[in-house]
Amino acid sequence: MEKNVILICLDGARSDFAEKSEILRESLSGTIFFSKSIIYAPYTNSSVCSVISGSYGNRNGCNSYWNSAKFDHENFKTLMMYLKDENFKTVADIHNDWVLPQIGFDDYRIYDENTVDLPTRHTKLIEEINNKNQQKFFLYLHYESIHTTIRKEVLEKYDNFNEEYFNNKKKNFERYDMLFKNAEEYLKKIFEKITELELDKNSIIMIYSDHGISLGEKFGERAYGAFCYDYTIKSFVSLISNEFSSKEIQQQVRHVDFVPTILEKLQIPIDKNFKNFDGISLIPLIEQNKMDDLPAYVETGNPLKDSKPPKDPNTKAIRYKEWKLIYNEYDNSKELYDLEKDPHEENNLIDTGLEMEKILWKELLNHQI
Repeated sequence: MEKNVILICLDGARSDFAEKSEILRESLSGTIFFSKSIIYAPYTNSSVCSVISGSYGNRNGCNSYWNSAKFDHENFKTLMMYLKDENFKTVADIHNDWVLPQIGFDDYRIYDENTVDLPTRHTKLIEEINNKNQQKFFLYLHYESIHTTIRKEVLEKYDNFNEEYFNNKKKNFERYDMLFKNAEEYLKKIFEKITELELDKNSIIMIYSDHGISLGEKFGERAYGAFCYDYTIKSFVSLISNEFSSKEIQQQVRHVDFVPTILEKLQIPIDKNFKNFDGISLIPLIEQNKMDDLPAYVETGNPLKDSKPPKDPNTKAIRYKEWKLIYNEYDNSKELYDLEKDPHEENNLIDTGLEMEKILWKELLNHQI
């Protein structure tokens, strides 16, 4: 059994940048890089809640910006609850208590995202938890610096229909490129500390992003949370263990699959007193390179012309086998994309007689509660 579990969320890290990152893919031996892991929601709190519970927000209660407090702890057991039951010391360090449920943590810390030096703070925290506790530990770290700058320079400056933003894709790219490189430097320091303390030899480490960020691809979304296009919902995961052989897995998986995967790796049985996961273990895919294709369910609340998102999702999607169906519930419109031929989702194939439309629509209806 592995001793420790470390989860690091790179808030707002785009998958296309991650795919080119040697730090994410090659820094530690035993890195499985999942280059196509689909999130549940393209904004932080509902996405994070789905990750740590292995369940979609339309089941676990956290299905909008407004519903963090409605996460259903009575029926959905989170990773930290599982690990606390197994006598792990559980610690989190995040920027806001609406992002991550507090139940299951022994030590729940909050930093000021506007003043914090995260590389220093988090390397010291890793050293602290390693020195003070002989017991195994679970550590959740949230890297907020990409989002902090996007909030200040995009979200607080523009709305979703500001032509100045959408007409300056080069500036948007350059800003984001700098922010991603800063995130890589953060990870480099974290990995150096992990290696120095030899935690890479007795830990499962998971690096993931909660959602991507627009660089101006689609008018009507200057950052994230309005649409279900791939630049925000197609994410990545680096899952690291010295018992793995390093490789990239390009097959589509879902963020909800990683808690079942970690539990199986730790040989912790699923608690039948709680509701089932939406995700499944990826150990067969990791060890045998074989698993059935997994449909991914996504939903969000498009604010449209309002300044704040709605309290319930109004945009829903299914991504499956390089196809995507989007249902814009607010105006009853649909979009269908062949992502292999049309990765930028520009050619809507809805109502063209394709059998895949029926398959995906049925799959989407199956996810409605």
